[in-house]
Amino acid sequence: MAGRLDLKHGAVDMSHGSGGRAMAQLIDELFRKHLDNDLLARGDDQALLAPPAGRLAMSTDGHVISPLFFPGGDIGSLAVHGTVNDVAMCGARPLYLAAGFILEEGLALAELARIVESMAAACNACGVPVVTGDTKVVERGKGDGCFITTTGVGVVPDGLDISGANARPGDAILVSGHIGDHGVAIMSKRENLGFETEIHSDSQALHDLVAAMIDAVPEIHCLRDPTRGGLASTLNELAQQSGVGMQIREPAIPVRPEVAAACELLGLDPLNVANEGKLVAICPADQAETLLAAMRGHPKGMNAAIIGEVFEDPHQFVQMETAFGGNRIVDWLAGEQLPRIC
Repeated sequence: MAGRLDLKHGAVDMSHGSGGRAMAQLIDELFRKHLDNDLLARGDDQALLAPPAGRLAMSTDGHVISPLFFPGGDIGSLAVHGTVNDVAMCGARPLYLAAGFILEEGLALAELARIVESMAAACNACGVPVVTGDTKVVERGKGDGCFITTTGVGVVPDGLDISGANARPGDAILVSGHIGDHGVAIMSKRENLGFETEIHSDSQALHDLVAAMIDAVPEIHCLRDPTRGGLASTLNELAQQSGVGMQIREPAIPVRPEVAAACELLGLDPLNVANEGKLVAICPADQAETLLAAMRGHPKGMNAAIIGEVFEDPHQFVQMETAFGGNRIVDWLAGEQLPRIC
């Protein structure tokens, strides 16, 4: 190899995806250096994992966010948080991640290093390592910098049944905190909007919050993280899966004043704006206050709220009592309100 990678001035070129020496150097000096663990260090095309007790949970997610770096995170940490959260939403304890990188020719190696370092820090904070991966390079103009696909594996204890199909009439609906932070943070940077207060993404891993919630209320029926399409699309997904209707109350939904103001300025509905560090929970109504207390007792759920209830409805509508006392249908996100958000 001709010297070490120039992480200050260098850029990704096609040889970094060729399977030759340059690719081996990129993997060794960047990916393996920061993501190192015993399983990844073996250097095989797969990871050999001891099967845990319980049932395996698996999820995969592609991350194509623009810009790559935003207030509160970047594509590297987001790739970890997004997949860890998807695995956790059935009550699973996330165990391992696989990561696939598609890099565009010309991406600055300094930016790639920043992404990988952020990803490693997120893995260390979550306690969920990347144990296998892949790297490809596409021609300039065909990859928008960096795309990351992550696949997560976790384990669900026997006897635990949390699913989007489990909501029942009479259940309570809760959210873990303020909605819309992530989407507005991305929009503010993408469109170079000069808000007086910088809005940060809520991107974070939620498996520890989920564990605390299950400890308090094992009878939780549904968990879901409201990412693309926001709270509105998530509630419609759950209503369809469970064959029920839902009624929520606008004044009960936590939205930061600066996010509400930004949405009003941009003509957006906070209910449609993406989140990356919040969850929706549905549980029996008589357990709702216990669950709320457990959520508020955790740093990642301190602004949790009960926002509505489930009712019997063959049309599976989601409705909202507005702040003015009226009632409106909360529909799926239509069209492409905020592209490339996660």
